[in-house]
Amino acid sequence: MKLLLQAVTKYILGILLVGLFVFLPAGTILYPNGWLFMGLLFIPMLFLGVVLFIKAPNLLEKRLESKEKETSQKGVVLCSALIFLGGFILSGLDFRFRWTKLPFWLIIAASVVLLLAYGLYMEVMRENAYLSRTIRVHEGQTVCDTGLYGIVRHPMYAATILLFLAIPLVLGSLIGFFCFLFYPIVIIFRIIGEEKVLSAELRGYEEYKKKVKYRLIPGIF
Repeated sequence: MKLLLQAVTKYILGILLVGLFVFLPAGTILYPNGWLFMGLLFIPMLFLGVVLFIKAPNLLEKRLESKEKETSQKGVVLCSALIFLGGFILSGLDFRFRWTKLPFWLIIAASVVLLLAYGLYMEVMRENAYLSRTIRVHEGQTVCDTGLYGIVRHPMYAATILLFLAIPLVLGSLIGFFCFLFYPIVIIFRIIGEEKVLSAELRGYEEYKKKVKYRLIPGIF
């Protein structure tokens, strides 16, 4: 019951906070792209939360933990939050003042990419039972090297980059997209710090790095 209450509370707060970030800068709730984004984000999130609560409550508990313990990563988390907030504010203002206008096909394409990214994110969680929102090595944790982890070492971050870059386009804002372009840079710094922890504390991770050479994009990085 404690886990259920925590999950429901965070879900409701998430809807309220994101709704505030989306609609307040827009100056109206009559923001079609805002409602499209809210639906694309929170309907799959609800489905995922129910599945995790039934099938993998321990993983759900890890995903609800958000306090970063690695001091070097707190700045990365702060930068991510500022990009997230800035991107939403600029997208809302873009709608209010009609600074840019995206073609309908691009908004639909971005919506498809967002859902695909969410699907990849779900698959990553299915494959890695030790996945958490903070950088830490759990007792008994082993290296996951199958599925998406056999292609790149950080498929979760690859999925979140697709997700974040799709968000402003779903919201119909080119200016918001430029703001979110800083997110992949922040993720690269986070990966560098995370791999230092994993190499030092997770047995077999150095061998895994030799086996799977790329972090995010096969053949590139």
